[in-house]
Amino acid sequence: MRIHRCRRCPTLGRLLLLCVLAMLASACSASTGAADVRLRDAAARGDAAAVRAALEGGAPLEARDAQGRTALLLATHGNRLAAARVLIDAGADVNAKDAMQDSAYLYAGARGLDEILALTLAHGADLRSTNRYGGTALIPAAERGHVATVRMLLRAGVAVDHVNRLHWTALLEAILLGDGGPRHVQIVQLLLEAGADPHLADGDGVTPLAHARQRGYTAIETLLRQHGATH
Repeated sequence: MRIHRCRRCPTLGRLLLLCVLAMLASACSASTGAADVRLRDAAARGDAAAVRAALEGGAPLEARDAQGRTALLLATHGNRLAAARVLIDAGADVNAKDAMQDSAYLYAGARGLDEILALTLAHGADLRSTNRYGGTALIPAAERGHVATVRMLLRAGVAVDHVNRLHWTALLEAILLGDGGPRHVQIVQLLLEAGADPHLADGDGVTPLAHARQRGYTAIETLLRQHGATH
């Protein structure tokens, strides 16, 4: 009795091999995706031990969620210092931006999260990077009255007269969007001492002095005049 070999067997074998490889790749992808989620969840919770375990288990350091947020940015959102430190020590990119154009560095600066900000500055923060308004970290820090943050950013070397897309500098935002109280007075003083131009006007040609006078911010008006503002 003759046994007839099927000429298609080699082809079928290759197809089976390809199917097995595809299944393995799919399983690997699912495993990696689960690791991504575990890392980001641990970072958002501030669970530094779980962050470390996820990284040791192979979770990709820079994996992003649907909004483009990395584990480091999620840790920064919650001011989770210990988790942020683990991620940064592991090499997380402090300048990686999400869909809103926020990075760990920019967000920490804008929100006055000084401990995380210091970590980002020590690990390659791009002082020239800008947010969705085209502003540096210094501008929202000045607007929101974060005195220590403004001081830290000025010492780091952020450009004091950078102009954002609204045609405002940090000095203008401290006046226009501040409350004229002690924190904003101190910030205006810090900016002027760092060399902020008191004559640099907004997009309509209105100067910091004119804005301070319009709002009745006499202490700020005095500071501006002491630093050469005349109009």
